[in-house]
Amino acid sequence: MKIAIITGITGQDGSYLAKLLVEKGYKVVGTTRSYNQSSTEKLKYLGIQDSVKIEEADMSDVFSTIKLINKYAPDEIYNLAAQSSVGLSFEQPIGTLQYNITSVLNILEAIRMSNSKIKFYQASSSEMYGKVKKLPITEDTALHPLSPYAISKATAYWTVVNYRESYNLFACNGILFNHESYLRSNNFFVKKIIRESIAISKNKQEVLKVGNIDIKRDFGFTPDYVQAMWLLMQHHTAEDITICSGKSIYLREIIIHIFKNLGISEDKLIIDPTLFRPVDIEDMYGDNTKAKVIIGWQYDKSFFNVLDLILEEELRLNTVSS
Repeated sequence: MKIAIITGITGQDGSYLAKLLVEKGYKVVGTTRSYNQSSTEKLKYLGIQDSVKIEEADMSDVFSTIKLINKYAPDEIYNLAAQSSVGLSFEQPIGTLQYNITSVLNILEAIRMSNSKIKFYQASSSEMYGKVKKLPITEDTALHPLSPYAISKATAYWTVVNYRESYNLFACNGILFNHESYLRSNNFFVKKIIRESIAISKNKQEVLKVGNIDIKRDFGFTPDYVQAMWLLMQHHTAEDITICSGKSIYLREIIIHIFKNLGISEDKLIIDPTLFRPVDIEDMYGDNTKAKVIIGWQYDKSFFNVLDLILEEELRLNTVSS
């Protein structure tokens, strides 16, 4: 039986990845920085809370990291834990940089010292590319991060590459573009739009206030994206691969689609300049050719179909007060 450690297991990606690995017969160990502040609701929702082991461990502490690895002797480590909000990173740049970089370095150093055969996956982000001169983005596109979060992810990315090349570790980067699901946290754009739109449709909220929605992003479906994470770790060599849908849509299109589904008038949409980010990227979409060719990943979902799935789940489970 293979053993996998997933940091950030209680989040959207960690929960869906844990479900996938459990179904594939893995023993899954997940980490949390604090039992008291950790919620296993997403694991419970997927019906796997009793199939995974949760350990309290702080990846920003190298000794805690080494202790965890020595205890479980994992075959694979998926590092999904991070301060992952771009907006919050502008408010907390030091904390974002410290945790997102140090945690990766500590895990890699622990692997190097404990067992160099352990495979390591780093959750990299399309935000690293930032200001690009040419689309679509590929694995060869230069990085130009535009936020503290993006800087932290870019630094972690190069740390992974360095440990792979310097110490011959199986260390890979999955460079994921935006990916959504019902389990996405409520502070992220798509989930926020869906929940607040439902509230408007139930007369619990007057209007939807948003920032800059005349920008484009590449969106996909989380359960399919975690499949790519696993495929990347099964490849015979460690690769850095872009995981994306291959096309972008305007944020405004997402809102209009949800409004139409719920019968909401567009005059309920309010643009609030105070919600604009200090720096924003006008358009971003990737090329998933390498993922298809190298690891055999397939993805062909329309994001509007994904929105319909998430909206249906939200309405069915009555997660917004009626």
